[in-house]
Amino acid sequence: MPDKTDAAAEAALVQESFAAATALGDALTLEFYQRLFEWAPQVRPMFPDDISGQAQVLGKTLAFAVNGLKHPEDLAAPLQKLGARHAGYGVEPAHYAVVADVLIETLQSNLKDTWTSAHEKAWRGALDLVAKVMIAGSAGEGSTSVA
Repeated sequence: MPDKTDAAAEAALVQESFAAATALGDALTLEFYQRLFEWAPQVRPMFPDDISGQAQVLGKTLAFAVNGLKHPEDLAAPLQKLGARHAGYGVEPAHYAVVADVLIETLQSNLKDTWTSAHEKAWRGALDLVAKVMIAGSAGEGSTSVA
């Protein structure tokens, strides 16, 4: 786990790249789902036929998590609840790694002029933490910290 200085620098990279990505609007999250269903067609039945509403939800959820990196202690409870809800949809722990890979690929593809290996490292770290907390929530564990 990075020390506080590294964590702050990585959070800043995630926030900076996410701000650039949000300029793409729903196109980014729609592309994410297109890629996800190509990578993992077995998850397609978990989603509605019209994915546009879900793409908006994903954008808002990502914004919540990315903005929450400023105060990670405030993310644990909401992410645990989100993980429990996702378990009810059939999401399995292995799905989180696929989602992280697809999201990073989508970001990299769209931010290619500014994307660096440091961005990827920062996003992987943030997504690993989010996954850890959501998986704990899906298992009914309520004490996992994000910080």
